[in-house]
Amino acid sequence: MRPARAAVTAAVALGIGLTAVPAQARQHQGHRPAPGIENCTATACHFDLPPGTYDVRVTLGGDGASSTALAGETRRALLPETAVPAGERIVRSFTVNVRTPEGEPLGADGTPGLDLTVGGSAPALAGIRVAPAHHARQILLVGDSTVCDQPGDPYAGWGQHLPAYLRRGVSVANYADSGESTVSYLGNPLLWDTVGPLVRRGDLVLIQLAHNDKTTDGATYRANLETLVAGVRERGGQPVLVTPIVRRWFNADGTLNNPTALLVNGLGVDHPAVIRSVAADRDVPLIDLTARTKALVESLGVEGSKALYLHNEKRDNTHTSVHGATVYANLVREELVDLHLVPEGQVRVG
Repeated sequence: MRPARAAVTAAVALGIGLTAVPAQARQHQGHRPAPGIENCTATACHFDLPPGTYDVRVTLGGDGASSTALAGETRRALLPETAVPAGERIVRSFTVNVRTPEGEPLGADGTPGLDLTVGGSAPALAGIRVAPAHHARQILLVGDSTVCDQPGDPYAGWGQHLPAYLRRGVSVANYADSGESTVSYLGNPLLWDTVGPLVRRGDLVLIQLAHNDKTTDGATYRANLETLVAGVRERGGQPVLVTPIVRRWFNADGTLNNPTALLVNGLGVDHPAVIRSVAADRDVPLIDLTARTKALVESLGVEGSKALYLHNEKRDNTHTSVHGATVYANLVREELVDLHLVPEGQVRVG
Protein backbone atom coordinates (compact mmCIF):
# COMPACT_ATOMS: atom_id res chain seq x y z
CA MET A 1 0.00 0.00 0.00
CA ARG A 2 1.31 3.51 -0.82
CA PRO A 3 2.36 5.54 2.29
CA ALA A 4 -0.21 8.31 1.79
CA ARG A 5 -3.07 5.84 1.44
CA ALA A 6 -1.83 3.87 4.45
CA ALA A 7 -1.91 7.05 6.57
CA VAL A 8 -5.50 7.81 5.56
CA THR A 9 -6.55 4.21 6.17
CA ALA A 10 -5.07 4.31 9.67
CA ALA A 11 -6.97 7.50 10.45
CA VAL A 12 -10.27 6.21 9.09
CA ALA A 13 -9.92 2.96 11.00
CA LEU A 14 -9.92 4.93 14.25
CA GLY A 15 -12.80 7.14 13.22
CA ILE A 16 -10.63 10.20 12.61
CA GLY A 17 -11.43 12.64 9.83
CA LEU A 18 -8.66 15.14 9.07
CA THR A 19 -9.41 18.23 7.02
CA ALA A 20 -6.98 19.61 4.48
CA VAL A 21 -4.88 22.68 5.20
CA PRO A 22 -6.33 26.00 3.91
CA ALA A 23 -5.10 27.39 0.62
CA GLN A 24 -3.36 30.37 2.22
CA ALA A 25 -1.12 28.02 4.23
CA ARG A 26 -0.44 25.85 1.19
CA GLN A 27 0.77 28.87 -0.76
CA HIS A 28 2.75 30.47 2.07
CA GLN A 29 5.99 32.09 0.89
CA GLY A 30 5.94 30.26 -2.44
CA HIS A 31 6.68 26.83 -0.99
CA ARG A 32 4.97 23.74 -2.31
CA PRO A 33 1.48 23.05 -0.95
CA ALA A 34 1.36 22.20 2.74
CA PRO A 35 0.43 18.53 3.19
CA GLY A 36 -3.06 17.71 4.32
CA ILE A 37 -4.91 14.51 5.06
CA GLU A 38 -2.47 12.30 3.21
CA ASN A 39 0.29 13.18 5.69
CA CYS A 40 -1.71 12.61 8.89
CA THR A 41 -2.09 9.38 10.80
CA ALA A 42 -3.99 8.57 13.96
CA THR A 43 -1.01 9.60 16.08
CA ALA A 44 0.87 12.30 14.16
CA CYS A 45 0.78 14.96 11.45
CA HIS A 46 3.57 16.51 9.44
CA PHE A 47 3.08 19.83 7.64
CA ASP A 48 5.70 20.81 5.09
CA LEU A 49 5.92 24.48 6.05
CA PRO A 50 8.73 27.05 6.15
CA PRO A 51 9.83 28.62 9.43
CA GLY A 52 7.25 31.01 10.80
CA THR A 53 4.29 31.25 13.14
CA TYR A 54 1.14 29.25 12.49
CA ASP A 55 -2.36 29.00 13.89
CA VAL A 56 -3.56 25.43 14.41
CA ARG A 57 -7.27 24.67 14.79
CA VAL A 58 -8.21 21.17 15.88
CA THR A 59 -11.53 19.44 16.29
CA LEU A 60 -11.52 16.78 18.99
CA GLY A 61 -13.93 13.93 19.67
CA GLY A 62 -15.27 10.69 18.29
CA ASP A 63 -18.02 8.10 18.65
CA GLY A 64 -16.76 7.12 22.09
CA ALA A 65 -15.57 9.20 25.01
CA SER A 66 -12.14 10.60 24.28
CA SER A 67 -9.26 12.45 25.89
CA THR A 68 -6.68 14.04 23.60
CA ALA A 69 -3.47 16.03 24.05
CA LEU A 70 -1.24 17.57 21.39
CA ALA A 71 2.50 18.11 21.41
CA GLY A 72 4.82 19.25 18.66
CA GLU A 73 8.34 19.84 17.41
CA THR A 74 10.87 19.05 20.16
CA ARG A 75 8.48 17.65 22.77
CA ARG A 76 6.62 20.95 23.21
CA ALA A 77 3.29 20.73 25.00
CA LEU A 78 0.80 22.59 22.81
CA LEU A 79 -2.64 21.50 24.02
CA PRO A 80 -3.33 19.93 27.42
CA GLU A 81 -5.28 16.69 27.62
CA THR A 82 -8.88 17.53 26.77
CA ALA A 83 -11.83 15.24 27.47
CA VAL A 84 -14.79 15.08 25.08
CA PRO A 85 -18.01 13.08 25.80
CA ALA A 86 -19.00 10.30 23.42
CA GLY A 87 -20.47 11.52 20.17
CA GLU A 88 -19.53 15.16 20.71
CA ARG A 89 -16.98 17.48 19.08
CA ILE A 90 -15.11 20.48 20.45
CA VAL A 91 -12.73 22.91 18.79
CA ARG A 92 -9.48 24.14 20.29
CA SER A 93 -6.84 26.44 18.78
CA PHE A 94 -3.27 27.40 19.49
CA THR A 95 -0.40 29.23 17.81
CA VAL A 96 2.93 27.51 17.24
CA ASN A 97 6.42 28.73 16.39
CA VAL A 98 8.26 26.77 13.67
CA ARG A 99 12.01 27.32 13.39
CA THR A 100 15.38 25.67 12.77
CA PRO A 101 16.81 24.40 15.05
CA GLU A 102 13.37 23.50 16.33
CA GLY A 103 14.49 23.16 19.96
CA GLU A 104 17.59 24.48 21.68
CA PRO A 105 19.48 27.06 19.56
CA LEU A 106 22.70 25.04 19.81
CA GLY A 107 20.94 21.69 19.47
CA ALA A 108 19.99 19.49 16.55
CA ASP A 109 18.10 21.03 13.65
CA GLY A 110 15.20 18.60 13.97
CA THR A 111 12.72 17.86 11.21
CA PRO A 112 11.85 20.67 8.76
CA GLY A 113 8.25 21.84 8.88
CA LEU A 114 5.67 21.40 11.63
CA ASP A 115 5.32 18.06 13.37
CA LEU A 116 2.46 17.36 15.75
CA THR A 117 1.98 14.35 17.99
CA VAL A 118 -1.49 13.19 19.00
CA GLY A 119 -1.56 11.74 22.50
CA GLY A 120 -3.70 11.42 25.57
CA SER A 121 -5.39 8.50 27.31
CA ALA A 122 -8.02 8.07 24.57
CA PRO A 123 -7.02 10.27 21.62
CA ALA A 124 -9.54 11.27 18.98
CA LEU A 125 -8.61 13.93 16.44
CA ALA A 126 -11.59 14.73 14.23
CA GLY A 127 -10.14 17.58 12.20
CA ILE A 128 -7.19 19.91 11.79
CA ARG A 129 -6.43 23.14 9.96
CA VAL A 130 -3.14 25.06 9.81
CA ALA A 131 -2.74 28.62 8.56
CA PRO A 132 -0.12 31.37 8.86
CA ALA A 133 -0.61 33.49 11.97
CA HIS A 134 -0.52 37.06 10.72
CA HIS A 135 -1.09 38.94 13.98
CA ALA A 136 0.32 36.68 16.68
CA ARG A 137 2.27 38.09 19.60
CA GLN A 138 5.52 36.36 20.53
CA ILE A 139 6.80 35.37 23.93
CA LEU A 140 10.52 34.78 23.45
CA LEU A 141 12.39 32.89 26.15
CA VAL A 142 16.02 33.47 27.05
CA GLY A 143 17.25 30.93 29.56
CA ASP A 144 19.09 27.76 30.50
CA SER A 145 18.34 24.03 30.78
CA THR A 146 15.57 24.57 33.33
CA VAL A 147 13.67 26.58 30.68
CA CYS A 148 14.63 25.05 27.32
CA ASP A 149 12.90 22.58 25.02
CA GLN A 150 14.64 19.48 26.37
CA PRO A 151 15.17 16.93 23.57
CA GLY A 152 14.97 13.75 25.65
CA ASP A 153 12.73 12.19 28.26
CA PRO A 154 12.56 12.43 31.29
CA TYR A 155 13.89 15.99 31.17
CA ALA A 156 11.60 18.96 30.56
CA GLY A 157 11.95 22.74 30.88
CA TRP A 158 9.14 25.00 32.03
CA GLY A 159 9.36 26.91 28.75
CA GLN A 160 8.62 23.65 26.95
CA HIS A 161 5.26 23.44 28.68
CA LEU A 162 4.26 27.10 28.67
CA PRO A 163 2.65 26.91 25.17
CA ALA A 164 -0.05 24.55 26.47
CA TYR A 165 -1.32 27.37 28.71
CA LEU A 166 -1.77 29.84 25.85
CA ARG A 167 -4.57 30.19 23.33
CA ARG A 168 -4.44 31.20 19.68
CA GLY A 169 -2.81 34.57 19.11
CA VAL A 170 0.22 34.08 21.39
CA SER A 171 3.20 31.92 20.46
CA VAL A 172 6.21 30.82 22.49
CA ALA A 173 9.61 30.97 20.80
CA ASN A 174 11.86 29.17 23.25
CA TYR A 175 15.50 30.17 22.74
CA ALA A 176 16.68 28.89 26.10
CA ASP A 177 19.75 26.68 25.79
CA SER A 178 21.32 24.17 28.17
CA GLY A 179 24.40 25.28 30.08
CA GLU A 180 24.11 28.98 29.34
CA SER A 181 25.00 31.83 31.70
CA THR A 182 24.50 35.55 31.15
CA VAL A 183 28.12 35.63 29.96
CA SER A 184 27.82 32.82 27.41
CA TYR A 185 24.38 33.86 26.18
CA LEU A 186 25.59 37.35 25.34
CA GLY A 187 28.92 36.09 23.98
CA ASN A 188 27.69 33.45 21.53
CA PRO A 189 26.52 34.88 18.16
CA LEU A 190 24.09 31.98 17.79
CA LEU A 191 22.31 33.08 20.97
CA TRP A 192 21.59 36.72 21.81
CA ASP A 193 22.89 38.10 18.50
CA THR A 194 20.42 35.78 16.78
CA VAL A 195 17.49 36.20 19.16
CA GLY A 196 17.65 39.99 19.56
CA PRO A 197 16.77 40.84 15.93
CA LEU A 198 13.69 38.57 16.16
CA VAL A 199 12.09 40.80 18.81
CA ARG A 200 9.18 42.79 17.42
CA ARG A 201 7.34 45.72 18.92
CA GLY A 202 5.04 44.47 21.68
CA ASP A 203 6.70 41.07 22.06
CA LEU A 204 7.52 39.77 25.53
CA VAL A 205 11.03 38.50 26.25
CA LEU A 206 11.29 36.44 29.44
CA ILE A 207 14.87 36.24 30.75
CA GLN A 208 15.88 33.57 33.29
CA LEU A 209 19.65 33.11 33.49
CA ALA A 210 21.41 32.29 36.76
CA HIS A 211 21.99 28.56 37.26
CA ASN A 212 25.23 28.60 35.27
CA ASP A 213 26.58 31.96 36.44
CA LYS A 214 28.57 30.11 39.09
CA THR A 215 31.74 32.15 38.59
CA THR A 216 30.20 35.44 37.47
CA ASP A 217 30.89 38.31 39.84
CA GLY A 218 28.03 40.52 40.97
CA ALA A 219 28.93 43.59 38.92
CA THR A 220 29.26 41.57 35.71
CA TYR A 221 26.05 39.64 36.36
CA ARG A 222 24.11 42.86 36.91
CA ALA A 223 25.62 44.52 33.83
CA ASN A 224 24.74 41.50 31.69
CA LEU A 225 21.10 41.60 32.81
CA GLU A 226 20.97 45.32 32.07
CA THR A 227 22.42 44.70 28.61
CA LEU A 228 19.70 42.15 27.84
CA VAL A 229 16.98 44.47 29.13
CA ALA A 230 18.27 47.37 27.03
CA GLY A 231 18.58 45.20 23.94
CA VAL A 232 14.95 44.11 24.17
CA ARG A 233 13.74 47.66 24.67
CA GLU A 234 15.78 48.98 21.75
CA ARG A 235 13.70 46.74 19.49
CA GLY A 236 10.37 47.75 20.99
CA GLY A 237 9.90 44.60 23.04
CA GLN A 238 8.91 44.22 26.68
CA PRO A 239 11.62 42.58 28.83
CA VAL A 240 10.47 40.49 31.78
CA LEU A 241 13.04 39.35 34.32
CA VAL A 242 12.47 35.92 35.85
CA THR A 243 14.28 34.74 38.97
CA PRO A 244 15.50 31.12 38.66
CA ILE A 245 13.63 28.07 39.89
CA VAL A 246 15.03 26.74 43.16
CA ARG A 247 17.20 23.69 43.48
CA ARG A 248 15.66 21.00 45.65
CA TRP A 249 18.17 21.08 48.54
CA PHE A 250 16.54 20.91 51.98
CA ASN A 251 17.92 21.95 55.32
CA ALA A 252 17.31 19.74 58.35
CA ASP A 253 14.37 21.96 59.33
CA GLY A 254 12.58 21.34 56.01
CA THR A 255 13.37 24.73 54.46
CA LEU A 256 15.40 25.68 51.40
CA ASN A 257 17.28 28.53 53.05
CA ASN A 258 20.76 27.59 51.87
CA PRO A 259 23.00 28.97 49.08
CA THR A 260 22.74 25.93 46.80
CA ALA A 261 18.95 25.88 46.82
CA LEU A 262 18.50 29.63 46.41
CA LEU A 263 21.09 30.24 43.68
CA VAL A 264 23.82 32.04 45.57
CA ASN A 265 27.07 31.31 43.73
CA GLY A 266 30.53 30.56 45.09
CA LEU A 267 31.45 34.25 45.02
CA GLY A 268 28.50 35.06 47.26
CA VAL A 269 26.43 36.58 44.46
CA ASP A 270 22.74 36.23 45.31
CA HIS A 271 21.33 35.88 41.80
CA PRO A 272 17.63 36.32 42.66
CA ALA A 273 18.45 39.41 44.73
CA VAL A 274 20.39 40.97 41.85
CA ILE A 275 17.55 40.21 39.42
CA ARG A 276 15.02 41.80 41.77
CA SER A 277 17.24 44.87 42.11
CA VAL A 278 17.67 45.30 38.35
CA ALA A 279 13.92 44.89 37.85
CA ALA A 280 13.21 47.60 40.41
CA ASP A 281 15.90 49.99 39.18
CA ARG A 282 15.09 49.60 35.48
CA ASP A 283 11.31 49.39 35.91
CA VAL A 284 11.14 45.90 34.44
CA PRO A 285 8.28 43.49 35.22
CA LEU A 286 9.48 40.73 37.56
CA ILE A 287 8.35 37.12 37.82
CA ASP A 288 9.78 35.94 41.12
CA LEU A 289 9.91 32.28 40.24
CA THR A 290 12.45 31.67 43.01
CA ALA A 291 9.93 32.74 45.63
CA ARG A 292 7.06 30.87 43.97
CA THR A 293 8.96 27.60 43.54
CA LYS A 294 10.50 27.83 47.03
CA ALA A 295 7.06 28.14 48.60
CA LEU A 296 5.72 25.23 46.56
CA VAL A 297 8.66 22.89 47.18
CA GLU A 298 8.64 23.58 50.91
CA SER A 299 4.88 23.05 51.09
CA LEU A 300 5.25 19.64 49.42
CA GLY A 301 8.13 18.65 51.69
CA VAL A 302 11.10 16.38 51.18
CA GLU A 303 9.12 13.46 49.76
CA GLY A 304 6.30 15.25 47.94
CA SER A 305 8.63 17.58 46.07
CA LYS A 306 10.63 14.73 44.49
CA ALA A 307 8.06 14.38 41.70
CA LEU A 308 8.75 17.95 40.53
CA TYR A 309 12.39 17.16 39.84
CA LEU A 310 14.33 14.18 38.49
CA HIS A 311 15.38 13.03 41.94
CA ASN A 312 14.05 9.50 41.59
CA GLU A 313 15.16 9.03 37.99
CA LYS A 314 18.56 10.78 37.98
CA ARG A 315 19.22 11.95 41.53
CA ASP A 316 18.87 15.37 39.94
CA ASN A 317 17.51 18.15 42.13
CA THR A 318 17.99 20.95 39.60
CA HIS A 319 16.17 19.82 36.45
CA THR A 320 12.44 19.25 36.36
CA SER A 321 10.37 16.28 35.29
CA VAL A 322 7.50 16.68 32.83
CA HIS A 323 5.22 17.05 35.84
CA GLY A 324 7.46 19.67 37.44
CA ALA A 325 7.87 21.62 34.20
CA THR A 326 4.10 21.65 33.76
CA VAL A 327 3.54 22.90 37.30
CA TYR A 328 6.21 25.58 37.01
CA ALA A 329 4.92 26.72 33.61
CA ASN A 330 1.55 27.22 35.25
CA LEU A 331 3.19 29.48 37.85
CA VAL A 332 4.62 31.56 34.99
CA ARG A 333 1.16 31.69 33.37
CA GLU A 334 -0.33 32.99 36.61
CA GLU A 335 2.33 35.68 36.88
CA LEU A 336 1.88 36.79 33.26
CA VAL A 337 -1.82 37.33 33.92
CA ASP A 338 -1.32 38.95 37.34
CA LEU A 339 1.20 41.39 35.85
CA HIS A 340 -1.23 42.17 32.98
CA LEU A 341 1.37 41.09 30.44
CA VAL A 342 -0.98 38.60 28.76
CA PRO A 343 -4.76 39.12 28.76
CA GLU A 344 -6.68 36.56 30.82
CA GLY A 345 -8.67 35.58 27.74
CA GLN A 346 -5.52 34.38 25.96
CA VAL A 347 -4.50 31.81 28.57
CA ARG A 348 -5.85 28.40 29.51
CA VAL A 349 -6.53 27.72 33.18
CA GLY A 350 -4.22 25.12 34.66
